[in-house]
Amino acid sequence: MANLISKYVVPGCRVDLQAIDHSLADPEIGVSRRTHQSQVLDVLSDDRIEIAMPIEKSKLILLPVDGEYDLYFYGDSGLYQCYARVVDRYKNNSIYVLVLDLISNLRKYQRREYYRFSCALEMNSRQLQEEEISFTDHNQVDKLIPELPLKSSIIADISGGGLRFVANYAYEVQSMILCKYCLTINGQVKEYNLAGRVLAVKELENRKGVYEHRVQYVNMDSEEREEIIKYIFDEERKTLKNKKELE
Repeated sequence: MANLISKYVVPGCRVDLQAIDHSLADPEIGVSRRTHQSQVLDVLSDDRIEIAMPIEKSKLILLPVDGEYDLYFYGDSGLYQCYARVVDRYKNNSIYVLVLDLISNLRKYQRREYYRFSCALEMNSRQLQEEEISFTDHNQVDKLIPELPLKSSIIADISGGGLRFVANYAYEVQSMILCKYCLTINGQVKEYNLAGRVLAVKELENRKGVYEHRVQYVNMDSEEREEIIKYIFDEERKTLKNKKELE
């Protein structure tokens, strides 16, 4: 992250914040991630910034110390995203200031897309039967026919919107499949059974007989999507922490 943030984030640029932890969300709207608008006051170092405390409808929004947020910076060259933690807050003259430590790399953010996290996770899958597809329209994956045979594969990257996996077989493009895998969320292993549409399939150039699939989730439960996004954030934070410890 060295010398990166100062290239794209400058004092005065707009920044949006979204709480990562559901307990920090607005109680009136439940788990929805409310967006707070602010602006950058200063870039203190490669991983620390100061921003103005958000104000909404003339009311100061007192974001808590140790709260973790998803940040979106509106720079001259585009939209950039990272995760950050509030480490301090104070008043400087008439301005209320938040001090945040960046806890992930700053990355160019493409609107309407989810960040894809590289991984190597075991997954089982199968093509949905014709009579099962209607259940996915109403997010009723629990009504799919149980105990039908599954095929093994490896997830190569995962996001809140879909995944990419490799396998020694190939599904048809636009086919509907069941994706079954486990993630560790808050120290507990949780199994996910998600319906997805195959967007693209290609044989790997250097591995004959091995096929890469890109899959988009279909009618996914919003709570499960948030859990997957949290998993990605937690894993990236662990990776960044380990990298810093080795430096």
